[in-house]
Amino acid sequence: MASVWDSVVGQDHAVGLLKQLVDSPVHGYLLVGPEGCGKEEAARALAACLVTGSDDPSTNEARLIIEGNYIDVHEVRREGASITAEQAQDLVLLSSRSPVESRMVVIILHDIHFMSENAVVRLLKTFEEPSPQVRFILLTDAVVPLLVTVASRCVNVTFGEVPAALIEERLVAEGVPADVAAAAAVGARGSLDRARLLAGEADYAARRRAFETAPHDLDGTGHRVAQLVANILAQIDAAAAPLEAIFERELEDLKARIKISGERGSGKKDLEDSQKRRLRKHKTDELRAGLAVMAAVYRDAMSHSHNAHRLGEFAAAVDDIHRTMGRLALNVNEELLLHALFLRLPTVQYADLVG
Repeated sequence: MASVWDSVVGQDHAVGLLKQLVDSPVHGYLLVGPEGCGKEEAARALAACLVTGSDDPSTNEARLIIEGNYIDVHEVRREGASITAEQAQDLVLLSSRSPVESRMVVIILHDIHFMSENAVVRLLKTFEEPSPQVRFILLTDAVVPLLVTVASRCVNVTFGEVPAALIEERLVAEGVPADVAAAAAVGARGSLDRARLLAGEADYAARRRAFETAPHDLDGTGHRVAQLVANILAQIDAAAAPLEAIFERELEDLKARIKISGERGSGKKDLEDSQKRRLRKHKTDELRAGLAVMAAVYRDAMSHSHNAHRLGEFAAAVDDIHRTMGRLALNVNEELLLHALFLRLPTVQYADLVG
């Protein structure tokens, strides 16, 4: 029998715990795990169970919740580099509302590891005097020090990376050819969402190769760096085609709903804002994945004894790449960031990887 939990892959322990919590609901749930692990799908599934009292995905309420369009389930995302105190104040006001159609209001708050200190303080005040009609589902990649107090007020549910074998299995079940599914599962780094996008575009191998060969193609000149960065960014832009096709279908579905119920309250602006965020996240994910490939080239060079005299140089390059990957979470200019990184990185000769 179909269930709202079916969309959550490879997280049996977390799903089992959440199912138990549905029968004994609490004020706050904190879902912790890396991007693409399924915690967003789990949050919507949990919201559907809390609102409807069932895991049946065929009800109108469950369908709308899973789509992000139900009036009493609110998904809140950061509008910039962090969740600000102003957004947190809006959250306080939202939590004071009474449900319109159901027995409770559910607020799903994404990326709380990007909350500012003032925002955390305001959120905690809401937790101190919880409304019996409100449930919070908080999503974070990690429990950073600023969130320790928030975590102590919630039931914590931990999600791990989805194993590549399970990602591959799900892709094949969705109709993806086995060889494509296998490559996408490896490149997805534990994210089913990313795996689906990789499986839908033909140039993943070429894009990975562009990052893999970059350390060999560097010659210390700004001209070569500009060429390499332009090529990589062009390939990443082209890789967004499957995601943009999904956006088109979403907009067409929304237009169909607007014809029936009118534009007021349709969620058009929310959908457009969501698509912008998802497009940026896709670009960031591609850059992180590509930079991880570059870091692997330098680590490979470090493993060869004849490169002992360059060990410190290559180790510094790996550290530099990982620092750059961390900065991608901020509102940075990716082109300038890559330019600066590539100018600092040493060249790796193909001979450095032999022997």
